[in-house]
Amino acid sequence: MIAKLLIASFLVATTVIIHAGGLGMALSHALRSTGRPETRFWPITWLLIRIAWLLLLFHLFEIAVWALFFWWEKCLPDVESAFYFSGVTYATLGYGDLLLPKEWRLFGPLEALTGNLMVGLSIAFFFVVVSKKMLQRIDEGSQR
Repeated sequence: MIAKLLIASFLVATTVIIHAGGLGMALSHALRSTGRPETRFWPITWLLIRIAWLLLLFHLFEIAVWALFFWWEKCLPDVESAFYFSGVTYATLGYGDLLLPKEWRLFGPLEALTGNLMVGLSIAFFFVVVSKKMLQRIDEGSQR
């Protein structure tokens, strides 16, 4: 049981490291923009689309870490099933059509909780970027 807790801790930590590194990279890029702050519909929409794509890549990479672990431990019959199960679990859809073996079943809820936390961080990231753009625009207006 201790070994499984250590493995679970490692998977959670790996997920957080991937997300933190990705968000750090994306945030430094978003905050570094020195051009005129843009809040019109298409420029801000294009920024949010790019951020959404980037965040989805981070989440897919995190799902892949869990999926490859489930496949490596032979918890699921094949790689496709492992990726499907991991994606459904990470996104907390919980279809229940695939289940982990009894000795690994606590990893499902743990992946779901971790996915919830990472999605929450992604939502916060969207808020930070949009807030920064709005505050830049307000600051620019007050300096005139």
